[in-house]
Amino acid sequence: MLDVCLLGCGGMMPLPGRWLTALMLRYNGRSLLIDCGEGTQIAIREKGWGMKAIDTIAITHLHADHIGGLPGLLLSMGHSGRTEPLTMIGPARLPETVAALRSIAPEVPFPIEFRVVSGAEEALEWNGCTLRAFRVSHGMPCYGYALEIPRAGKFDPARAAAIPRIHWKKLQQGETVTDGEKTYYPADVLGPARAGLKVTYCTDSRPVPAIAENAKNADLFICEGMYGDPAKQDKAIENMHMTFEEAAALAREARPRAMWLTHYSPSLNDPEEFIDLARNIFPETTAGGNGMTATLRFEER
Repeated sequence: MLDVCLLGCGGMMPLPGRWLTALMLRYNGRSLLIDCGEGTQIAIREKGWGMKAIDTIAITHLHADHIGGLPGLLLSMGHSGRTEPLTMIGPARLPETVAALRSIAPEVPFPIEFRVVSGAEEALEWNGCTLRAFRVSHGMPCYGYALEIPRAGKFDPARAAAIPRIHWKKLQQGETVTDGEKTYYPADVLGPARAGLKVTYCTDSRPVPAIAENAKNADLFICEGMYGDPAKQDKAIENMHMTFEEAAALAREARPRAMWLTHYSPSLNDPEEFIDLARNIFPETTAGGNGMTATLRFEER
């Protein structure tokens, strides 16, 4: 199963009751953090989740409301006893930006390894899964992320009967096994691949085809809704953000199981005031909030 928590849902500046943007995902004992706005470490503590298991932080872009919480988080991770390397993923100039931020957090007891993404799309590996970075449209290089968790086919004892039992476990785990002159493959004991899990996260962008393409059939699509009021459409265009209705139109095209809106403008006091505008376009829309959590489970589909 995959645990998903929207730690913060604010854009531009933190407000009472609204932390800045951050998403945390837990799978098989490891944690992935996407974005780290100011207050992220407090939001994690409020949720009751640990920081030590965070082994990868993916940054959408280098605006302060998406990365300003990093120095405090790194220090807290260090105080938690982490010594293993931390991977950071993000656009160009991420290493230089993190180096500047670490001038106020120099004593971090673990190395940081960087993976800079470029181009329209890039597939990375995390915890046996695919983390797909895709470029979106903002005022600076900015990426959305889609986490795809595969699921192998069912073990077929009848097909496996001709293979020594000692090899079954490795084959079920996707390994190829050679025994003397014979080679056995996972497909020899497994049925067709089953439906996995997929979560797509996108903030700070105008609507572009890459968003809907990477959110297609997702179990959960988390998308910015900077402005709820349709009267702010021109402002959304000017600032390269989205309205609720634009996010819902992307969801209608992508057809995820559910969409959470996030990254609200400080001027948007109550997202629920405008939520029906989005639901009229994509009914499975929810206004995200601090600490909103979902546990996604594999299903037979």
